[in-house]
Amino acid sequence: MSEKVRYEVISRRRALSLMGLAALSFAVPPALLRVSDAKAQPASPPAGSPPAGAQTGTQTGTERRQERRTRRVKRRVQRRAARKKGRNERRQLRRTGGEEKT
Repeated sequence: MSEKVRYEVISRRRALSLMGLAALSFAVPPALLRVSDAKAQPASPPAGSPPAGAQTGTQTGTERRQERRTRRVKRRVQRRAARKKGRNERRQLRRTGGEEKT
């Protein structure tokens, strides 16, 4: 009888997790909780994708992302160059008096 009883304050998060585990143990039959001895199967490629041995277009996600970014930057540079060219032409027309405004 030399044992001392120690009381701890249980947080709400801890109490809820214990209640959830208790509810789960009642809800799930023991037959479903057994661990299967089956081995993992390799993931099958999605429909419409090239065969696993195909070398064309084999890229990692990072490589695809980098290519998209590069294409976006090139398009943006072209758009900016076209706008700048148009601005320069309009400015030149104003300076040289190419169009008379009334």
